[in-house]
Amino acid sequence: MANSAGSRKRARQAIKRRAHNGSLRSMVRTYLKKVDAAIEAGNQAEAQAAYVAATSNLDKAANKGLYHKNKAARHKSRLSAKIKALG
Repeated sequence: MANSAGSRKRARQAIKRRAHNGSLRSMVRTYLKKVDAAIEAGNQAEAQAAYVAATSNLDKAANKGLYHKNKAARHKSRLSAKIKALG
């Protein structure tokens, strides 16, 4: 248990930050699932549009430190390859 005032405040901030990060992470996953769904359906135009939105959100999350930049790049690369394979 946090004893000093400063450590109590840090504990409160950690709870808020964890909830916020979870929300952002969930949003990124949702965008990635939309791209995967469009790829599964075989709709290249829809997949490309979803990919642009997912890429933007993934980059924002990586810049905030939510994901490592290489992980974001890996996701983008693999999704791009899948979309190109549709055509």
